[in-house]
Amino acid sequence: MTPASAPEALKAGAHAGILALSRIIVGKPTQVRRAVAVLLSGGHLLLEDLPGVGKTTLAKGLSRLMGGNYQRIQGTNDLLPSDLLGVNLWDAANQAFRFHPGPVFTNVLLLDELNRIGPKTQSALLEVMVEGQVTMDRALYPLPDPFFVIATQNPMDHSGTFPLPESQLDRFACVVHLGYPDPGAERQVLLGQAGAERLGQISPAMTIVDWCAARQGVKALRVSEAVLDYLERIVARIRKEGGFCSTRAASHWLNLAKAEAWLSDRDFVTPDDLQSTLGDAMAHRGSMDERRLNREERREQLARILAELPVGWRA
Repeated sequence: MTPASAPEALKAGAHAGILALSRIIVGKPTQVRRAVAVLLSGGHLLLEDLPGVGKTTLAKGLSRLMGGNYQRIQGTNDLLPSDLLGVNLWDAANQAFRFHPGPVFTNVLLLDELNRIGPKTQSALLEVMVEGQVTMDRALYPLPDPFFVIATQNPMDHSGTFPLPESQLDRFACVVHLGYPDPGAERQVLLGQAGAERLGQISPAMTIVDWCAARQGVKALRVSEAVLDYLERIVARIRKEGGFCSTRAASHWLNLAKAEAWLSDRDFVTPDDLQSTLGDAMAHRGSMDERRLNREERREQLARILAELPVGWRA
């Protein structure tokens, strides 16, 4: 295996990737950086918004930055679990069943319009997104490392959609909303100067080995007791006010904050990192109205919690 690059080269590669992707998804620098931070954090990314605002383009751009193997699954209501995971087929020559891997056996998996997939098939993703493996007839099949899921979701009032259960949403580290582009950015897309037509210009920012090394660098960042105390107090307040916040959600949030600190060339996490990532890490969790995918009320509630809770030791 090729040795990983030096930490400085890894950070330079990540920033070069952000810059390249920002030329495709124009006018959305914050969302692009956050999407790359999710990749670095080791979590999975959920893109929620109206059709036609660039969700799939962003997902494809991320897959090109990462390199490795890539699979896309178009969500439909007749998709079966075996269409994702694979199936055991009879091998007449060897007189035995042989496992044929499905499209989840890849480095980057794009689930386009995830909420058009029926509940039974959605449940097939629960194991692969957390444990990185497929269990089939008592046999375990590990997925490639790294394994990164990018899913897009359309508004629930569109025909043919199914609500995502809390257990599914909780497996996504972050939710990103693109929204409509500003007039200048939209003109660039209309003129073919940005958007899906320019995806061919993106090449892998780093090798798979380097992306894995970058993830390890993010994971190794220091977190002080004071910062952990601040995180735990915010988590406790969210739960007290009736919001859903699992231990997995808190871990996703902390890892996303680590990725932002790493991209800022620091080897430690600050309260600012936690504050800047809270909305994206938690907005898709909870019992908010699924029809409003921008989840403004949820983000406002999280912002209010941040404003009310002091960073210091005062309760």
